[in-house]
Amino acid sequence: MNAGYVIGILAVYFSLLFLVSWLTTRKTDAATFFIANRNAPWPLVAYGMIGVAISGITFISVPGQVADSQFSYFQLVIGYSLGLLVVAFVLLPVFYRIRAISIYSFLNERYGYLSHKTGAVFFLVAQVATASFKLFLMAHVLQLVLFNSLGWPFWLTVLLTLLLIWLYTYRGGIKTVIFTDTLQTTFLILSLILSIWTISGRLDLSFVELYRNMESRGISRIFFWSWDDPFNFFKLVLTGLLLTVMTNGLDQSVMQKHLTCRDLLSSQKNIVALAVILLGVNILFLFLGGSLSIFSDLKNIPIPERTDNLYPLLAINHLGLAAGTFFLIGIAAAAYSSADSSLTGLTTSFCIDVLNFKEKEDNRQHLRQGIHLGFTLLIFILIMVFSQVNNESVLYAFIRTSGFIYGPLVGLFAFGLFSKRKVRDHWIPVISILAPIVSILLDQNSEKWFYGYKFGYDILVVNSLITYLGLYFLSKKDK
Repeated sequence: MNAGYVIGILAVYFSLLFLVSWLTTRKTDAATFFIANRNAPWPLVAYGMIGVAISGITFISVPGQVADSQFSYFQLVIGYSLGLLVVAFVLLPVFYRIRAISIYSFLNERYGYLSHKTGAVFFLVAQVATASFKLFLMAHVLQLVLFNSLGWPFWLTVLLTLLLIWLYTYRGGIKTVIFTDTLQTTFLILSLILSIWTISGRLDLSFVELYRNMESRGISRIFFWSWDDPFNFFKLVLTGLLLTVMTNGLDQSVMQKHLTCRDLLSSQKNIVALAVILLGVNILFLFLGGSLSIFSDLKNIPIPERTDNLYPLLAINHLGLAAGTFFLIGIAAAAYSSADSSLTGLTTSFCIDVLNFKEKEDNRQHLRQGIHLGFTLLIFILIMVFSQVNNESVLYAFIRTSGFIYGPLVGLFAFGLFSKRKVRDHWIPVISILAPIVSILLDQNSEKWFYGYKFGYDILVVNSLITYLGLYFLSKKDK
């Protein structure tokens, strides 16, 4: 697969995205950008959200991990689906009741002005960090696969990628993203199916024979019931549920799409459908991972030390032109469907929550587009910082630390929904800042303070509880 061919494929791919953008932005206003005029068909939203739910990291990492963790990841996916049901039947009714454009406007209604701004700022900080990190990983793969051979510097790869995303989203916003996500989800699923089909053909094994081979090698086990097992069913399901509520239900870039449906029932149908479809798509990912492991073993291809590299290695070098082509398109789709959602969500939250834009406020279109470009450049700068750090443990520590920001959001929303007690607005920023600081200290010292116990994802639950308890002790009964 030479560089000219890869460039041609990516050019065709982005041409399709720009065509979709042009078709969806011929008549646009602020309501189109922020909320797609509240008339998006729910099946379209559900289907397109698959590409967002399966990030570029999942696309590369999950298949490679099967050799080490079998199909245990599916337990986490069950938690994801249950978390989506919580979002559909607990959070969505609240957001539709107040006709939210930004979900953080709930905090203004429940607590007050400072709470609203605090929630928005926390989201902006966390989203910029995580979006930059995800796109950094994907740009790094594209650099290794293609742009190093062309002699392009990494900064040029990142800049071009971000500018392309900005160009096809800056006018239509969330409406364009909904339609481009549909296209990108299609390419992602085609990439999965074609890779499995190719492996089946090259090994002359049917899909059933591939699965039996996985069983005989002991890499297809899904459920782990032992409590001390790191893949314990209850731990992973609970983790998946909580992560979904935190990083989907309280994430503007995700919820913004669900709020584009014309009414609450349509949006709930969309989320329930997504919860079911995700189970099937992730089974495909795990089946692909098992197939890759069998293929590398039977063809005497050493599995890379970093299992994340297994799928790229085999797709590009061993599975043929068609599978390699769709792998490249699939990884681009997984990366960009997440990045364009993040960029649109950041712009919307800043405009609505910080600058107090209204849904139909057209007279500040150039300001909105300038903010959109500003976040594009900010993400570019952060990616460049990540590339200079060039230390995997430091980068993952940074992203995990930024994840602590979602804890106060969970605490704020939970207290606001399930308690009627009154909290003075000026206490909210103090509690929201102290909770992550205390959580980070607990996380760093847990083994010393708690007789060897080490926090994992459960520290995010502790973070949320600290926020909730802080709000409780500083509140009073509503008379």
